[in-house]
Amino acid sequence: MYRYDAVDRLIVEERVAQYRDQTQRYLAGLIDEDAFKPLRLQNGLYIQRYAPMLRIAIPYGVLSSDQLRVLASISRRYDRGYGHFTTRQNIQFNWVKVEEVPDILAELAQISMHAIQTSGSCVRNVTTDALAGVAVDEIVDPRPYCELMRQWSTLHPEFAHLPRKFKVAFNGAKEDRAATPVHDLAFDLYKDDAGEVRLIVKVGGGQGRTPRLASVIKRDLHWSELLTYSEAVLRAYNRIGRRDNIYKARIKILVEQLGAEAFAREVDEEWAHLRNGPNTLSETELTRVAAYFADPPLPDTQAPKRLPIDPRFRAWVARNVADHRNADYAAVTISLKREQIAPGDGNADEMDAVAALADRFSQSEIRVTHTQNLVLPYVARAQLFDLWRELEALNLARANIGMASDIICCPGGDFCSLANAKSIPLSAAIAAQLAPIEDDLGPLAIKVSGCINACAHHHVGHIGVLGVEKGGEDWYQILLGGRADGEGSLGVLIGKAVRGDEVPLVIERLAHHYLSTRRSDESFIEAVERQGAAAFKLALETAEHVAA
Repeated sequence: MYRYDAVDRLIVEERVAQYRDQTQRYLAGLIDEDAFKPLRLQNGLYIQRYAPMLRIAIPYGVLSSDQLRVLASISRRYDRGYGHFTTRQNIQFNWVKVEEVPDILAELAQISMHAIQTSGSCVRNVTTDALAGVAVDEIVDPRPYCELMRQWSTLHPEFAHLPRKFKVAFNGAKEDRAATPVHDLAFDLYKDDAGEVRLIVKVGGGQGRTPRLASVIKRDLHWSELLTYSEAVLRAYNRIGRRDNIYKARIKILVEQLGAEAFAREVDEEWAHLRNGPNTLSETELTRVAAYFADPPLPDTQAPKRLPIDPRFRAWVARNVADHRNADYAAVTISLKREQIAPGDGNADEMDAVAALADRFSQSEIRVTHTQNLVLPYVARAQLFDLWRELEALNLARANIGMASDIICCPGGDFCSLANAKSIPLSAAIAAQLAPIEDDLGPLAIKVSGCINACAHHHVGHIGVLGVEKGGEDWYQILLGGRADGEGSLGVLIGKAVRGDEVPLVIERLAHHYLSTRRSDESFIEAVERQGAAAFKLALETAEHVAA
């Protein structure tokens, strides 16, 4: 896990002091709201529907137990006793006070955390696979490259005011668990025949009002040119990206309008001035950063030959426990999708408890996933049953990772000032409707967004739900067939918007069509891809006609 050095600490502490002064001047009336807005956004502070919200960066989703304890403490003293883990592997506090934010940032600085660039038209928090470094299918550990990108892009003066926000992701495994197809800039890491790390570079992915999948613009990029090529991409975007229309300012629009090949040529023209320049990474620098991500010393242990017979424990192992590259260990995902609790939320007591479990069972490390759950990456298989019992007592042992109730959900109309409809209560209703058949359904990614900004990634859900406002009521569009892994695919609308109380039944009918038509061992998304969304739409219309 990366630890701040003296330079990191100085940068963050100076930023806190600067923002404290800006806040004091704003509260004294010396800075008006329009002038203060970009300053607070650069420090992660939004004004939401009911209260200010502070978004804190968790670079590539990695947390120490001490950091999680401080986040719990902050939630108690400055918020309402809970935090919301997001699809950007960040945490948000939804009820902070403007005047107290500098104090929060000062406390974060003491534990190597900050809120810099969690908002604004800049390079946002760099994300990756929550199983990075431990996954059995990993080709290259992406964390050192994420950290190099974080160091280079943080407070980069040339890219502090891009045409629009800019999201970066890295994937180093055979299975893409980082959703790279829907990022502005993304990298697939692999090794060539000589064992050298190379990168496939993708640009122009994104969701929101105009969803697009990223296009490959460079193959076989040597790892040493990660930053020089990224700089070329950002320079090209900064130079020719649109600034006259916020809805057409993302790089995905630029890539679509120019075409991927033409945009690649623009990048190459910039790169010609940068290649082999000062930002070329050296073996020494990579080794320095990679040393922070060396495996912790794992005690010798032996996996049990048989699992305890408790069926709840076995279900939890099957769904929430992933294989580890050390066969005697496992990576455990803690579900934050519980009944009567907003998806992704954890209260202060739960955060303290998970920190304690990380100390006992996972080398004091926790990961945040882009599916709004938590991971303990270093759990001895011999201790799985003990860990499960502890989680059971905390109501954190729900065995539903990747299942229908593991719904990704944005804050929606309950909190967000941009939302057209509520998403949290609808997600609960969908999960309840599908509960009787959840085991039969198997893996199913449902994603619910309260507005077109797609914070819950509804475009790439196997089933996506988008809130729309209609006559002062909550209505929803339903999409089918999206996925964020591999090359990715965008869901397609399967009909007109429906009232909120009708959505769970509509999704249940789609699920029953799958169950009645699936082939042996065929997952929901595989059935959709085989049959086509039109077949599911027809089945839905037929069911509605019969019901009528």
